[in-house]
Amino acid sequence: MRVRTMIRCREIGIADLDAIADLLTRGFPTRSRDYWIDGLRRLSVRETPDSFPRFGYMLEHDRAPVGALQLIHTARNDGGSISIRCNLSSWYVEPAFRSYAPMLTKVAQRHKDVTYVNISPAEWTWQVIEGQGFRRYCGGLFFSFPALSRPAKAMRVEVVRQDAQAIDGLSEADVVLLARHAAYGCLCLICRASDGRAFPFVLQPMRVRRIRLLAMQMIYCPDVADYVVCAGAIGRFLLRRGRISIALDANGPVRGLVGIYREPIGRKYFKGPHCPRLADLSDSELVIYGP
Repeated sequence: MRVRTMIRCREIGIADLDAIADLLTRGFPTRSRDYWIDGLRRLSVRETPDSFPRFGYMLEHDRAPVGALQLIHTARNDGGSISIRCNLSSWYVEPAFRSYAPMLTKVAQRHKDVTYVNISPAEWTWQVIEGQGFRRYCGGLFFSFPALSRPAKAMRVEVVRQDAQAIDGLSEADVVLLARHAAYGCLCLICRASDGRAFPFVLQPMRVRRIRLLAMQMIYCPDVADYVVCAGAIGRFLLRRGRISIALDANGPVRGLVGIYREPIGRKYFKGPHCPRLADLSDSELVIYGP
């Protein structure tokens, strides 16, 4: 008698986290189990928009996960209105159950008013992603050498800690974002100009393959033009800490900065109503799970 294989797709819950960590450790052998556990714990306590899953979805067989797709939902201000962005992250299905993988993507991407992003697609998945309706919004990374930029006169660089509250010159939203990312382990900075203007930045150490640079990645700045203005001051600040480069999302060389543009390193995709802005990877897998 043939036994029918029963597979169901359901939302990941708190009770599933240990098993999900085991599954992802098998699927991504270069990552430790602690890496996944730490990220899942961060997801368990971060603010998640109402009605959206906190962790994502799983394929379940015989009460055990055989596939998972992590989702990171964030409410964002896009042009004065609140929208939802979802970072699709860490997709893995056990080989014996790969034919059921479309169940995960169909459920995860069913909201037409949500902007979905994939910021770390493996090269072999590009054609599949594009077939699902995703469009490329970032072609590569620009590795800038900010210490080679002329510093703005009398500009100061300040470090923002996770207990930061009101900061002169910054909106409440920017202060909350900086403090939150400092708690994730990012380097959060303010460049303060002589006229009192304050420019917020979030940086994170990055693992650079094939390129031997002591690099940081730009996680957040309000506008790339702000970084061009502040690059000299930030570069000298980082040079004293042994960092010589800042990599930022780009579609070509960045005017006003000294550096090297590389494709397809850092290619990123989106699907939905709002094209993501370059140099904004805040609240993404890069900070929730780490580089």
